[in-house]
Amino acid sequence: MSIKRIARHLVQHHWWARQIFPQAALDRIEQAIRQGESTHSGQVRFVVEGALDGRPLFRNQPARERALDLFSHLRIWDTAHNNGVLIYLLLADRDVEIIADRGIDAKVGAAGWETICRAMEAEFRSGQFERGVIAGIAAVSRELARHFPPGGPHANELPDAPVVM
Repeated sequence: MSIKRIARHLVQHHWWARQIFPQAALDRIEQAIRQGESTHSGQVRFVVEGALDGRPLFRNQPARERALDLFSHLRIWDTAHNNGVLIYLLLADRDVEIIADRGIDAKVGAAGWETICRAMEAEFRSGQFERGVIAGIAAVSRELARHFPPGGPHANELPDAPVVM
């Protein structure tokens, strides 16, 4: 466990996520999810967490493991076609993780998701957080549209609103 990581998480805590993603930005991200989902039958969720605290922090939980926990907690795995996707941003670590249900993950693979994550992180390094998230949602939606095109009307199985933790 790195003292530097603990200090970063304690200092940057949850207020930071609300500062970087004010309500207007969250509304635009929700709209991007909604628009993306109109091009495919998948489900996309975006979660931003300012910093870890408590047990996850002191266990030195990596962002990937935290994203897996949230994927389960938010029931993103519970879609009819196994095509839910979580885009998770842990601001204190400046780390993006994409967790995809088995139906879409088998088609895109780790390398495909990693490419999207690195492109998002490049935007974040230049301070373009909202643009990076919206570009990531668009890239995920393109993959979903290629493998899970819309087959007529489909239920919106998961909320489109971003989750700020």
